[in-house]
Amino acid sequence: MHHKAVRYVTRTTAAAASSLATTASAVAAAALAASIVLSPAAEASTRMDGVHADLARAVQLNQVTAEQAARFEARLAGRILGEA
Repeated sequence: MHHKAVRYVTRTTAAAASSLATTASAVAAAALAASIVLSPAAEASTRMDGVHADLARAVQLNQVTAEQAARFEARLAGRILGEA
């Protein structure tokens, strides 16, 4: 196969694979969002327990600092529990 043809096939195949992966991620994210929106509303304290657990895991994974998690949890508590 000619060198330019090989390069073309390689590039277009890589681009198609990348596009497919991005599309699959977007579809998965949309499905997750729809399941959250369409699920019955949990009790406020149950929701806050879940938020706390998720943020604790994010701190363990070094995705956010403990201070950032605490501030975010406080903001969400104000919205979910109707405080502040």
